[in-house]
Amino acid sequence: MSVVRVRYAPSPTGAPHIGNLRTALFNWLWARHNGGKFILRVEDTDQAREVDNGLELIMESLRFLGMNWDEGPDIGGEYGPYHQSERLAVYKKYADELIDKGAAYYCYCTQEELTQMRKEQEARGEPTRYDRRCRKLTAQERADRQAKGLPRVVRLAVPLEGSTTLPDFVHGDITIPNADVDDQVLMKSDGFPTYHMAVVVDDHLMGITHVMRGDEWISSFPKHILLYNAFGWTPPQFGHMPVVLGPDKKKLSKRHGATSVLQFRDEGYLVEALVNFMALLGWAYDGERELFSPDELIEVFTLDHIHSSPAVFDRAKLDWMNAQHLRSMDAQALTERLHPFLTRAGLTVDAETIRELVPLVRERIKRLDEIAPLVDFMFQDEIEYDPKLLVGNKMTAAQSLDALRAADEVLGTLDSLDDEAKIEHDLRAAAEKLGLKPAQFFGVLRIALTGKSVTPPLAGAMKIMGKPKTMQRIARALEML
Repeated sequence: MSVVRVRYAPSPTGAPHIGNLRTALFNWLWARHNGGKFILRVEDTDQAREVDNGLELIMESLRFLGMNWDEGPDIGGEYGPYHQSERLAVYKKYADELIDKGAAYYCYCTQEELTQMRKEQEARGEPTRYDRRCRKLTAQERADRQAKGLPRVVRLAVPLEGSTTLPDFVHGDITIPNADVDDQVLMKSDGFPTYHMAVVVDDHLMGITHVMRGDEWISSFPKHILLYNAFGWTPPQFGHMPVVLGPDKKKLSKRHGATSVLQFRDEGYLVEALVNFMALLGWAYDGERELFSPDELIEVFTLDHIHSSPAVFDRAKLDWMNAQHLRSMDAQALTERLHPFLTRAGLTVDAETIRELVPLVRERIKRLDEIAPLVDFMFQDEIEYDPKLLVGNKMTAAQSLDALRAADEVLGTLDSLDDEAKIEHDLRAAAEKLGLKPAQFFGVLRIALTGKSVTPPLAGAMKIMGKPKTMQRIARALEML
């Protein structure tokens, strides 16, 4: 096999969604698996749809996912430029070649004529497609229109008979009758190419060996194969990826929640989990194993394990997978990931303290953004809660008061709150002495210290808060109760 060269060629229309990046991921994994090249190319010929920071959002998304590229608009490469808008002269050259070969022709139809044509086709119950009227012009009729300087586009002259077959490494051979293929516009009247012209020319000139793209492009493949044949070029290997569906089995969209990978990042999903999750949207290693690191995916990723059936985006599965990666991450790495989410919540916490938090929260969070609401009480001067919460489950106010007094006495006798095991032991003994269940005793103390019913282990929390703050909160709770 020659050096594998694959590309991700987005339009700069905003942050890419999970479906787009899943296809990019498959390309990147295949390149890295084979020691090949991953190329970032910008398809910016439809400039009306561009947004100002579209390319920056795309690059930021790829960088977050660790999908580094080997050639692209920012780093260059021997096959550049990598903006299609900077390659217009290249496309014109090859469009002229197609005209000379009779594989394409000029079309002078106005938008009004095309609209009327489609209305008439609809009225007759026919498919709406170009009726090839300009393909039938005589040489003199073409010359007359050219002499008048009429606007024109270049259309592909699709063979009127036969069929076109694509060997697809996901679906197998796909054959479409040429009669079902439209005479596609290749070059617009403003000199910009359409996607179909530019993608074929660029993929050939950039030496792309494998094209992986979504199933929605299957209907377009005959146009591309016909172009390769017209130029006398060998097509790359094609594989069409299964579409990504939402839980309702409809195509994934914004109505299913966050679809931008940057939004997932901001919600506290780990890059390792997102890459793992996206890889399993239409690909499987053995049908059983589900957890992979990015390096492990590179090692085992092969094209023959790509599924042809649609993949379903399952947020619950992503949450589970994110939790698994959180729990397997070493303490230092998790400390570094948690820090920004604590800062974002307005909490000032040093790295050493976060490291102490890790064993307390690792099993209790699924996403990084869940850390602040779980531990904020440790770093606040005052906490607010309804005093009624201090009366424990199936307890009287008097029993709750006795529990807090006992906790105050136990903790007050200690020099520090560093020995979590001793704190746990002594408080349980106090609960037993009062005839209370540990859940009742600790429930009252938890409200007094945290104002919450669900928290990390109390002994660990008290160690981080320190004795002065712990005793102060118990004293305040005693007053409130």
